[in-house]
Amino acid sequence: MFLSLLIYVAIGAAVGWLVGNMLEGGGYGVVGNIIVGIIGSLVGGFVLGLIGILLPGGLIGSIFTATIGAILFLYAIRFVKHA
Repeated sequence: MFLSLLIYVAIGAAVGWLVGNMLEGGGYGVVGNIIVGIIGSLVGGFVLGLIGILLPGGLIGSIFTATIGAILFLYAIRFVKHA
């Protein structure tokens, strides 16, 4: 249980850092990266499930899903801020 949580947070931090560097700036700090990555994984899983895309499980599938979700999440945040 604890190991799964630790892996989930590590993937969240890595994805948050990756997306932060892909879109703009140098990330959102350690805590911000973790939050963006975790929310991204939830959003990515939800959105990909809605449109019927099933990715293979494991680390690569988790990172890909979280990255897509984090990008969507950050674009949604920017849209709301500028609307």
